[in-house]
Amino acid sequence: MRNAILLSIGLLVMACGSTKVDESVTLQSEDAVKFDRSLMQIPQKPSDIGIAEAAAGVQGQFTNAGKIGDIMNFLASDELEGRDTGSEGIEKAADFIENVFKTNGIQPYFEGYRDNLTNFDMPAYNMVGWIEGNDPSLKNEFIIIGAHYDHIGVIEAENGDSIANGANDNATGTTVVLELARYFGQKKNNKRSIIFALFSAEEKGLLGSKHLANRLKEKNLQLYAMLNYEMVGVPLQGKEHLTYLTGYEQSNLAEVANGYSDIEFTGFLPKAKEFNLFKRSDNYPFHEAFGVPSQTFSTFDFTNFNHYHKVGDEVSEMDFAHMANVVNKSIPVITGITNAPSKEIKYN
Repeated sequence: MRNAILLSIGLLVMACGSTKVDESVTLQSEDAVKFDRSLMQIPQKPSDIGIAEAAAGVQGQFTNAGKIGDIMNFLASDELEGRDTGSEGIEKAADFIENVFKTNGIQPYFEGYRDNLTNFDMPAYNMVGWIEGNDPSLKNEFIIIGAHYDHIGVIEAENGDSIANGANDNATGTTVVLELARYFGQKKNNKRSIIFALFSAEEKGLLGSKHLANRLKEKNLQLYAMLNYEMVGVPLQGKEHLTYLTGYEQSNLAEVANGYSDIEFTGFLPKAKEFNLFKRSDNYPFHEAFGVPSQTFSTFDFTNFNHYHKVGDEVSEMDFAHMANVVNKSIPVITGITNAPSKEIKYN
């Protein structure tokens, strides 16, 4: 999230309930970067069959802590040197993202997967792929699933470590989007078209999402909703809902999402409203450009993680089982929203 969160860092306390996973999960071999693309057999469950069926869109678990760890251990490794926009490290991340897209049937939305930024003074690009909807009419409506994949790179050293690996911010959101792309890319059960967008230069002022939002607006894209994932690496503390939603009170997205879920998938976080997080992540440029529901799911609650923009934002602090749950519980939500016969999500 953008630098406004720095205003609240004084509120942060040591994370006290985050479940740590076994080292057998978090510490992967060198082969961990070879993404596990196995796919469980999951029957199609279009939402017009009914909410109950949409909520049951995944039988068993699509992903797990091990698969999440494979991705995270690469994206947040020292090899990528903090994924600063314009760096060699973020280029490696982009290559990885492109490989996931290609392997799982995600087509480039533009001529290639790289969407070159025109508002940044170094070579930089978003990674953008899509799946065309399978309904003759609804395929003209688009849902964007996004997250930023950049971080802040090399910073002032602490105890000899100067690489801000950005595990929670935002390798976690990137990982969730890649796993969702893997699911929908292989199932292709979406009636509306889905764009998967990984943004660069978020840490420079939401530049990547601003660029893409404006470019898609110029193409007259029929955007229905933009769903963003930001800092989802550790569970919320003392909450019944799995995630919180920025701009919660501005739309009925939480109600719609929870209606497709067998749990309380998302809810309200007072701190998110207090610090106006709705405007501090990559959802906001799409809200400005299109005026359609564009919001962020997060689990960073200002008490469960105290390494924001620090070298301590490491993979070892992340809860991979929780992240797998975010992916698995997102699938029926997105399936329901994507396949609903009418546009259910509306701004209040």
